[in-house]
Amino acid sequence: MSQYELIVFDWDGTLMDSTGHIVDCMQQAILHLDLEPLDNDAIKHIIGLGLNEAVQTLYPGASESLVTALADGYRDVWLNSPHHTPLFDHAHTLITKLAQQDYFLGVATGKSRRGLTKVLKQTELDVFFDATRCADECHSKPHPQMLEQLMDFLGVVPKATLMIGDTEFDLQMAHNAGADSLAITHGAHSKDTLQVCQPKGLVNNLYEVEQWLNNLS
Repeated sequence: MSQYELIVFDWDGTLMDSTGHIVDCMQQAILHLDLEPLDNDAIKHIIGLGLNEAVQTLYPGASESLVTALADGYRDVWLNSPHHTPLFDHAHTLITKLAQQDYFLGVATGKSRRGLTKVLKQTELDVFFDATRCADECHSKPHPQMLEQLMDFLGVVPKATLMIGDTEFDLQMAHNAGADSLAITHGAHSKDTLQVCQPKGLVNNLYEVEQWLNNLS
């Protein structure tokens, strides 16, 4: 029997292979506003933060109006993009299996509610998640509020909660909430960056997530 009752997934870079698309959408928004160019690695590093926090990190000292303009510009590009972003291999199978094993399943994401609703419906994963929290409803990661609200809503204590994510923000959020974390390396942040956060484990893909959880039994 696993020690965990609640498994919370990050979305972008963890379940969905969207890192490249996010970078491209942000670059388009930056170009449209004629802002100082940024390299792709800088944008990759802010994936996982709430959109306003991401913009403030990319352009320190930016005015409130500029933060709003770039955030709105990114959101418009992303929501109107015809690009179909795929789930990572094994995502649908993994989530289905975990739901059948009577785990509570959650999502804690830097996406907006509108953005998460769109991709959950597109991927037909919406039926499997018991609760979700987004960056426009809570403090941005690494603040623990998203996880705290999910745990409170589902009646699960921190020691029975596992956060799975691809960025240091996911792992730090788990630590701040008193929960365990599992790092996955196929997303936005490097293995070295993730290891610094001292997760309970580190895996390369969603197949290995399943193996890691099975080994707990």
